[in-house]
Amino acid sequence: MGQPKRILVLFAHPRVKGSIVQTAMLEAIASLEQVTVHDLYGAYPDFMIDASREQDLLLQHDIIVFQHPFYWYSTPAILKEWQDLVLENGWAYGTGGSKLNRKYMMNAVSTGGSREAYHENGRNRFEIAQLLAPFDQSAHLCGMAYLSPFVIHTGRHMSEAELSGEAENYREL
Repeated sequence: MGQPKRILVLFAHPRVKGSIVQTAMLEAIASLEQVTVHDLYGAYPDFMIDASREQDLLLQHDIIVFQHPFYWYSTPAILKEWQDLVLENGWAYGTGGSKLNRKYMMNAVSTGGSREAYHENGRNRFEIAQLLAPFDQSAHLCGMAYLSPFVIHTGRHMSEAELSGEAENYREL
């Protein structure tokens, strides 16, 4: 049996103290031995991202998870800044850019909208996977496999037991 996969969770939420869902997700995975949670807003409140440090973290892990609320069909700002600075040409992709080859990438997101809202006939007109296509393409460009996203819909409106169950599903994943 092979070594367990090392998982880096790049957590991005500008107001995590007010997030019941993201907090439940973090609490569910916090004690997992193979998981490193890296709070980008906590590490870089000034957005001055240390690309070299972040690249070293990526090299130490097999699976990269972007955990964030789904803001305006995308990510909180720091995660986009992180991508722009860390996933450099010649390092992550392009000529000589093979450092992330054969690793995995995925998103773990929470939405305010229902599952039905994220459908071609729903309020948001697209499915979550379609809206996350830039991550899928980024993974492809970097030689990574993109895994299906983990999504908690309308978590704020769930009962405590339902949210706990969803957080446990995240932990098991």
